[in-house]
Amino acid sequence: MSGIGKGVSVASIGKILKSKGFKVTAVKIDPYINVDAGTMNPIEHGEVFVTKDGVECDQDLGNYERFLDEDLTTENYITTGRVYETVIRKERNLEYGGKCVEVVPHIPDEVISRIQNAVKITRADFILIEIGGTVGEYQNLLFLEAARMMKLKAPKDVLFILVSYLPVPKMIGEMKTKPTQYAVRTLNSAGIQPDMIIARSEVPIDQPRKRKISIFCNVQEEDVISAPDIESIYEIPINFEKDNLGKMILKKFGLRAKKPSTRAKHGAGLVPYRTGGSGTGENLKDWRKLVNVIKTARKKVSIGIVGKYFETGDFTLADSYISVIEAIKHAAWFHKAKPEMTWLSSEAYEKNPAKLRELKNFDGIIVPGGFGSRGVEGKIKAIEFCRKQKIPYLGLCFGMQLAVVEFARNVCGMKDAHTTEIVKHCKYPVIDVMPEQKALLEEKRYGATMRLGEYPCLVKKDTLAHLSFKKAKWGKTNKKGDILILERHRHRYELNNEFRKDLENKGLVMSGVNPERDLVEIIEIKNHPFFVASQFHPELKSRPLNPHPLFREFIRAAIKR
Repeated sequence: MSGIGKGVSVASIGKILKSKGFKVTAVKIDPYINVDAGTMNPIEHGEVFVTKDGVECDQDLGNYERFLDEDLTTENYITTGRVYETVIRKERNLEYGGKCVEVVPHIPDEVISRIQNAVKITRADFILIEIGGTVGEYQNLLFLEAARMMKLKAPKDVLFILVSYLPVPKMIGEMKTKPTQYAVRTLNSAGIQPDMIIARSEVPIDQPRKRKISIFCNVQEEDVISAPDIESIYEIPINFEKDNLGKMILKKFGLRAKKPSTRAKHGAGLVPYRTGGSGTGENLKDWRKLVNVIKTARKKVSIGIVGKYFETGDFTLADSYISVIEAIKHAAWFHKAKPEMTWLSSEAYEKNPAKLRELKNFDGIIVPGGFGSRGVEGKIKAIEFCRKQKIPYLGLCFGMQLAVVEFARNVCGMKDAHTTEIVKHCKYPVIDVMPEQKALLEEKRYGATMRLGEYPCLVKKDTLAHLSFKKAKWGKTNKKGDILILERHRHRYELNNEFRKDLENKGLVMSGVNPERDLVEIIEIKNHPFFVASQFHPELKSRPLNPHPLFREFIRAAIKR
């Protein structure tokens, strides 16, 4: 079933194989007709992750990047829409030589071609492929067919791992294997026999259950890997290794672990993240230290997240902001602290401004990215409260834009200031759409048309942002002492340079600027414990062993408070 941890299982297997000295990459296959995840509702689908080359993709790629410590690109994401789009284009261009183009074999062939291309580009020893959705779903069949064909062509080069849920009904108190038995039979009907089974459950799987799965699912007992619920996803590789998962995989491929080397050191802004590389291993020493910090941290830091993409019926869906959540964790653990996060509905502050007083109970407040008018005035009120009450504040994308609106209204006296995303013809459009974006919106071209992917940002000397990046040794320092970084974007609107001087004259510091187009990337306020906001999404580049500098310093200020 969905949500049981296929993505983190893939990421963890990748981490283990990398620790054995191999170069690893990972691919997510989404069964949606969507070409990418950019137009999907985050409440239904979860966060839209953005790669450095601007692909809007599934949140699982974020986990792959965080665990593998590698930057992934368009080759690492496949959707049904992308595959069909390519096959139809090839057919129109006579690339099939006049053949009758059919769903099978041409669609699976295109899937295999994309997988092979990802290997070629990344030069990986191992490619981990996650087929999204659930075994038995109609939309998965073509991807399972591609997987079957790959195994047929190269049986010694392909391994199948099934992640399956084993329920423990409370009224019985016994782990049940029957759903897994049926999952394997369903997979068998697609021509695939799993080589290993990851047994997801509330508790570790015992030997009698392993034996039962072995008999009924046609796998060895040692190939059933225990995957119980744990406090942190970063413990998963350590847990898997208790069952010798890495060793078992290498054994099946007839391979041996390579000699580990020390962890490669690097700058983080312009240099791709790499730990070791092809032919070198890092072992899991640093990772075990991290897990130890996660388990032993006692000092608490409370962070309030003011958003709107987390209410789905009677449930809270944190997946809408998963990269923000992980970035907070990374930074807190860096300071040996335990993060406590609370979801705050911006709409509540619109209905009852007195409720804003609850923000004083937090050590820091974040307003993350988002789109649309719902809850906007509540976010602006929350930002004003943080500014006046000296509560550490970090704004991300929309959180930066609304911080500019708040400052323009309440410090610069521009009472009707707003973003034209919300009020098209406002008196003071301090945030406005870029000219090229305006044309795209008029033509109703929404998919993959925003300012996406990595862009350079020059961080000015003698600013809080500069100090943050300097401390973390992130980016490149030029002759003037400014730091050049690369950060990922996903937006259409920018700070309107027509109002820049007025805002600066009243004390808004433009600490980061895109050098190519003179666009403001980071703003901050002086004489405040921490009030920084970025147009880019710093959370997308945060890693568990290398937290993003802005999150690091935000958490530092929050702990101090």
